[in-house]
Amino acid sequence: MFLLYGGLFFILLSRFLFIQVTGTAEGQELSTKAESKYSREQFLQASRGKIIDRNGDIIVEDTLSYKMIAVISPEATNNSKTPRHVIDPEKTAQVLSEYIDMTEEEIIDLLNKSIKAEKYQVEFGKAGRDISHKVMNEIKSHKLPGVIFIQDMKRLYPNGQFASHLIGFALKEEQEDGETIPVGKMGLEYIYDKELTGSPGKVEFKSDTKGFLLPNAEKMVTEPQDGDNIYLTIDTTIQNFLEDAMNKAQEKYNPERMTAIVANPKTGEILAMSQRPTFEPNTRNGLSTNWLNEATEQTIEPGSTMKIFTLASAIEEGVWDPNATFKSGSYKVHDRTIRDHNVYGWGEISYLEGFQRSSNVSMAYLLNRIGDETFIEYIHRFGFGEKTGIDLPNEASGTVSDQYPINRVTTTYGQGTTVTPIQLVQAMTSIANKGKMMQPYVIDKIVNPNTGEVVLDHKPTEKESPISAKTADQVKEILASTVTSEHGTGKRFKLNEYTTAGKTGTAQIAKPGGGYYWGRKLFLYSFLGMAPVEDPQLIVYVAVHKPDLEDTEVGSAPVSDIFNSVTENSLKYLNIQPENLEVSAPIKMPNTVGKNVIESQRSLEAQGLKTVVVGQSENVLEQFPTAGTSILSSGTVFLKGEGEIQLPNFSGWSKRNLLIYKSISNIPIEIIGEGFVTSQSLTAGSVVSDNTPVVVRLSTPEETQTTIPPEEGENMEMPPQD
Repeated sequence: MFLLYGGLFFILLSRFLFIQVTGTAEGQELSTKAESKYSREQFLQASRGKIIDRNGDIIVEDTLSYKMIAVISPEATNNSKTPRHVIDPEKTAQVLSEYIDMTEEEIIDLLNKSIKAEKYQVEFGKAGRDISHKVMNEIKSHKLPGVIFIQDMKRLYPNGQFASHLIGFALKEEQEDGETIPVGKMGLEYIYDKELTGSPGKVEFKSDTKGFLLPNAEKMVTEPQDGDNIYLTIDTTIQNFLEDAMNKAQEKYNPERMTAIVANPKTGEILAMSQRPTFEPNTRNGLSTNWLNEATEQTIEPGSTMKIFTLASAIEEGVWDPNATFKSGSYKVHDRTIRDHNVYGWGEISYLEGFQRSSNVSMAYLLNRIGDETFIEYIHRFGFGEKTGIDLPNEASGTVSDQYPINRVTTTYGQGTTVTPIQLVQAMTSIANKGKMMQPYVIDKIVNPNTGEVVLDHKPTEKESPISAKTADQVKEILASTVTSEHGTGKRFKLNEYTTAGKTGTAQIAKPGGGYYWGRKLFLYSFLGMAPVEDPQLIVYVAVHKPDLEDTEVGSAPVSDIFNSVTENSLKYLNIQPENLEVSAPIKMPNTVGKNVIESQRSLEAQGLKTVVVGQSENVLEQFPTAGTSILSSGTVFLKGEGEIQLPNFSGWSKRNLLIYKSISNIPIEIIGEGFVTSQSLTAGSVVSDNTPVVVRLSTPEETQTTIPPEEGENMEMPPQD
């Protein structure tokens, strides 16, 4: 017995010594096993990056929501007097079916199958995610055992149907590690998914087997890194003007498709971009099989808007004579005959009148003067046939049709050759910007919100000038005459308070199997224009495909409805000087910071500037615009001084000026609506501070449209015929 027990003791002692020396047992590291038993880890969710407009308004962001889970295992109720798991699947299903997108039968089936499979808990898929705080509280009020909620993040598109094919959308997907995160599926959300996606953080700590933090145990926190914020060149107000105008045209004319772009000709920045049909990104309602951004990915035959660049080529080559005449009506190219849109023409007319009337024949004769090869060179100089380089993927390049003489003739008036809407806008910048052609772009900058680092910073890019400044100004004047001339096809595009220059277009639409559609309800109607003519601030392109027109309506009606509304409202919003006021000369903004408020105000107003003073005593603490900035002599300057702040009369203010005042005064102004101020909650002169709430309401200016009788041939420009 002594030897037996002595041997066992020796074996046990040897085992203890072996474990102590090696730190292993049964081939496993004991320290690692202990660490895994007592170490706990919780993930901290990172926010997906925001998409923000040029003024700092949120276009897309993550918002708090809840995910619903049903605990179904009886183990959850062990050692508890109150049930912590689902004890009545039928009642639970009956209640939940009133709040989530699942039937009572579907919920019962899900719960019973999961209970049978001995699962601990079950989720409800898409129906159980993105639950609002209100709905969560309503479900909780029923006190259903086992139904719990976990905080979650939802991708929110607060503007709803808003540049949807540009912005796109993201959907939640389960990753390999079990985490569910939003993943970009379309548009900017897809293109910049990597930049927008953040890195989750985690909390590491040691606890006992019941999950309680061990005494003296330290927490190790790795902070989550939110995704990058993307700042766009898009202006929310101008985009809303565009969306509203397109919605009205859609309802009135029910076209097959529409595309529209608003751009800054001086920089190439895209201020608004939309298309129809479109969809609601929060729900994807209306999303069809067409996921293309038609402004950049879809090609069209542009019709007579291409005549702008034929005219520019002729002027640049020195062969344009506006007073020379030609015989309108028809033009022979070998065995083909080119005809004007009214078939018979207008007899012997000048080239200027021919352009104003949108004569196809005038373009054919003009091509003879320019020369075929020279003309095609100019078309390429204007950027047609190649991508613009806009910061969006899958851009189409279009095709310049120049294989045969007839192709070059039809290209002069926009048939046969294909282009993208964004190419037309880029080419138009050279006309509006004194020959300087600017590359279009939609991404202003990308910023890391965790560090403030600017990851990407886009600057305006000037391309090689296709024409001289002198030519550009001459083209601009002729384009203005298409709106003001008695012969002009662009009469409907005359604005109430601003001058307009541009060109109408009516093009046949190619059939998928070859040939073209024909009929006034089957054309593509468009307008490529700029305003104001004296110093163009906006380029606006609108294209409407196959509108449902009344017998008395012309094709330019839906196009002008959109163009006129968007252009006039946007220019007012941007505080651009109307044509009926004296054109203001720019001045260099002086530095008033540190100088007396009243003296600075008098000095600025003596130069013709309008002033808004925030705090009327002592010295200037802040000014907008900053010193050295160029500003029109009739522009508005904001000066911040010391002392009490008296609220001004906001009536008629644009949203832009209101946002500047809000920023410089730090007053919590709640802005409701778009357009211009119509009312304010506190009267002018009220003394306010940074904790005084002020509500200001804006509304869009009423659209005043001048009824113009249809012009002969305005609605139908005939392509080449045999």
